[in-house]
Amino acid sequence: MAGSPVNGADGAGHGRFLADAEARGLAVDIVERPAAKSLEEAAGILGISPADIVKSLVVKHKDGTFLFALIPGDRQISWPKLRTLVGVNKLSLPPADVALEATGYERGTITPLGSTSSWPVYADASITGRRISMGAGAHGYSAFVDADALTAALDAVVADISDPA
Repeated sequence: MAGSPVNGADGAGHGRFLADAEARGLAVDIVERPAAKSLEEAAGILGISPADIVKSLVVKHKDGTFLFALIPGDRQISWPKLRTLVGVNKLSLPPADVALEATGYERGTITPLGSTSSWPVYADASITGRRISMGAGAHGYSAFVDADALTAALDAVVADISDPA
């Protein structure tokens, strides 16, 4: 897993992603695509709706720990819902360098799969029962996966944690 290319892909993050998915028995389909400037542009390139792309957001607790929030591309985190679920009164999105340090992934490539630290995962209930696309650990790649298999493999808490964007 030492960052070597996997299935012809390059980048240490992409290799970590694939190795972790395989270790969890999670079937993922990888699509190489041109770089996109936005989630909407990525959806267009992939021929799917923004709702089918799930953002893996790194969220920081005030105690310095983190969690992942999996949110559909057409929705946003509901901070009150997530704080209530986690049982805290303060959560925030960290700066890009802090997210990189917490996960080993740059913004735009973040995924719980292959993260350098294993943080709890919270998935919005609206992704259940669907095939979704998500970051695959490196720019220029997207992964397609069954959302229910993903949340089971990650032992994610599935709940209503989003609002319409």
